[in-house]
Amino acid sequence: MKTPRAVPVLAITTLLVGCTPRIEVAAPKEPITINMNVKIEHEIHIKVDKDVETLLKSRSDLF
Repeated sequence: MKTPRAVPVLAITTLLVGCTPRIEVAAPKEPITINMNVKIEHEIHIKVDKDVETLLKSRSDLF
């Protein structure tokens, strides 16, 4: 009585599937620190006509 070829192949495949590595996802033990040392600089240029400019100079409490 001869053993079919599929039986040994099936047995080897079953053993190899059982040896797959385990992947584990876990939270870190230390808290995650995000360091944001950012320097923001900006300039605003406004063009106004002469009447508005004199008003702003005379009433500096507007802004």
